[in-house]
Amino acid sequence: MASTQLIEVVGLMKEHNFQFAKGIAEGLKQKFPSSFADLTVHPLLECDWHRYLDNKKMELRGEVWQFNAPLMVYLNGRLIGDEKELARWAVEVWGFTLHRPHALNLALAEEYYTNHLRETGHVFVYMDVEIRGQVAGRLLFELFCDVCPKTCANFRALCTGEKGLSDSDLMLSYKSSLFHRVVPNGWIQGGDINPAGKGNGGDSIYGPTFEDESFAVPHAKRGILGMANQGPHSNGSQFYITLQPALWMDRKYVAFGQLVEGSDVLKRLEDVPTQNERPKVDCRVVACGELQL
Repeated sequence: MASTQLIEVVGLMKEHNFQFAKGIAEGLKQKFPSSFADLTVHPLLECDWHRYLDNKKMELRGEVWQFNAPLMVYLNGRLIGDEKELARWAVEVWGFTLHRPHALNLALAEEYYTNHLRETGHVFVYMDVEIRGQVAGRLLFELFCDVCPKTCANFRALCTGEKGLSDSDLMLSYKSSLFHRVVPNGWIQGGDINPAGKGNGGDSIYGPTFEDESFAVPHAKRGILGMANQGPHSNGSQFYITLQPALWMDRKYVAFGQLVEGSDVLKRLEDVPTQNERPKVDCRVVACGELQL
């Protein structure tokens, strides 16, 4: 046994398993302070966790291919498994058991998650999606209001529908709008709030279009949220979600947020059958709004 044990916990912050593992590691440090280094914790949101897990499976291979827990625990840099393996090791080696009710772990996970979202200082908005008239799930976006305040205000208001009708009597809301374009290995596009939903229209809350605000957010990963356009300074209501890194879009399109939950929904949208990049089935936003924290 090493003279000083280092425990690292990486996982999905909103899951009770993550809080339980964190509690075991903290308890060991508290009971045996000279035997444990300070705990290293990496709490991740859903999309970041899936990206981390995929990368680790590629790196470690072997039995890790079958790993499906919402967290990974490392001991002195070596993966030992999930919270169950950590609990077993704590009992067998240190005679330590964390006595904490399951309900408390659930409450701690919810509080930890909510506090994390609040502490970002960002706005979070959601879209509930149906595919073929069947519930597909929720997309949750983080909006970088500190980087692109005007662009984020437009997207947020179109999610809430708070602006009502435009000057041309168009309902300024994403509710009932379609995801009208799927570009394989590229992006998914939606947000045409015209009733026809053909993908050739959609006003902003400022008028038909507004200017490019900033190109500070790079298209460096899957799940980046940006404004579709028809050239410089032509942002309206249409938006896209990247399906992979797309650095060629930098300085051409304004990215202003990222998908933080709903990776399974994004995958289902990505996989719908298409003809000329148009989904053959309706992929519709049935509800949307701002997440109240």
